[in-house]
Formats: sequence, C-alpha cells, structure tokens
Amino acid sequence: MARQEPGEPYTRISVEEAKKMLEEGDAVVVDVRQPNEYTAGHVKGALFIPVDSVLGRFDELPKDKKLLFICAVGVRSGLACEMAAAMGISSEQLFNIEDGTPTWIEKKLPTSFGMAP
Repeated sequence: MARQEPGEPYTRISVEEAKKMLEEGDAVVVDVRQPNEYTAGHVKGALFIPVDSVLGRFDELPKDKKLLFICAVGVRSGLACEMAAAMGISSEQLFNIEDGTPTWIEKKLPTSFGMAP
C-alpha cells in the first residue's frame, strides 16, 4: 500500500510493490546498510551505497530512474530518501521499502549474496 506521510519527501512501499516497480524497468534498488549486512544477502542488482556515503556518492544515483532505498527496517532508507531529496531529487522518484531486506529475503524474492550485484 504505497503511501506518503505528511512532511516526507518520499513514498513508502512494500517489498512486493518494489519488486513490481523493478520488473517495470524504470527503478533501481539502493541498499544503504553496512557492508556485513549487504554481503549476508541483498536485493539482486541493488546498488550498494551505505547511508553514511549517500551524500558523498550522490553522483552514482541514477537520475533517470525511480530510487527504491532499502535497509533492514526502513529507518536508514528513510534517512537516505531525505538526503536525496535535500540534494534535489524529486519526491516522485524517491521510495522507501519499509519492509526491509530481511522481509525481501523471507519472501524468496530475487536475492544475491556476498559482493555480487
């Protein structure tokens, strides 16, 4: 159930909504967790940019796709959405996958391990 809370410059989505957006081809997942969390399992094809590096690696974010930020439970990914908005990315392009990576993996959605994309 995609929704935007008052004052948030992004839309909250579920892992199922994220998977559908990825299948449509105009979105990319950005994993903002720490390296040990990422290597333990992540969304297949995700960009890996830890939340502390989002501002410094801003140029690596695709400007022509919807950005689906993910962490473990939606807190760090929400912060990353806020940072991207502060850097000028439109709120229509920013999404926070609220369920987090553990839910993605539990639902057996496409997952990679180690440093593989």
